[in-house]
Amino acid sequence: MSWSVWLAFLGASIVISLSPGAGAIASMSTGLRYGLRRGYWNIFGLQIGLLVQIGIVAVGLGAVLANSALAFTAIKWFGVAYLVYLGVRQWRAAPTDVADAPAVADRGVTMLMRGFLVNASNPKAVVFMVAVLPQFLDPTRPLVAQYLVIAATMVAVDMLVMTGYTSLASRVLRLMRSQRQQKTMNRTFAGLFFAAATFLATVRRVTP
Repeated sequence: MSWSVWLAFLGASIVISLSPGAGAIASMSTGLRYGLRRGYWNIFGLQIGLLVQIGIVAVGLGAVLANSALAFTAIKWFGVAYLVYLGVRQWRAAPTDVADAPAVADRGVTMLMRGFLVNASNPKAVVFMVAVLPQFLDPTRPLVAQYLVIAATMVAVDMLVMTGYTSLASRVLRLMRSQRQQKTMNRTFAGLFFAAATFLATVRRVTP
């Protein structure tokens, strides 16, 4: 991959990561409840899900997903259900004492899996990659090396962006002193999860 192509892909990766989505909502929600340090479990989970998406495209399964109505629909509704679950969980989250350390009720592995499922259950992202990634690939050069560069770039960019979202939310935690404020914030994020689920439910498979 030439430097000019890589720089163009880097710009595209930054735009993709910065755009609001389920990953950003999950990162802010985690930062709000647990702070930045424990929020990295969620961020790492998101990156594993991202790597799975890239791997699916790299081995050609992305085209199958894009062309199979059954596979697309099954993964889409799993994603919708999971986002609704996260929304309900956030809605019912109990306020915490901000004078204490952030809540640590969830184990790191649980948070890691939660982040992974947020990205892995989004067929729209895979179809998007099927449409976008080939534009940055040179078929005359080794594809494995190019996909490795793409994966490293996307993960590095997304790590930085999701860290920013998590850190921002963790700072908000320190400003919320009353249970009423925390309850309002929890329900705001719950509403964002529900909105993301609604948006994903409206996504239709693009047919030739």
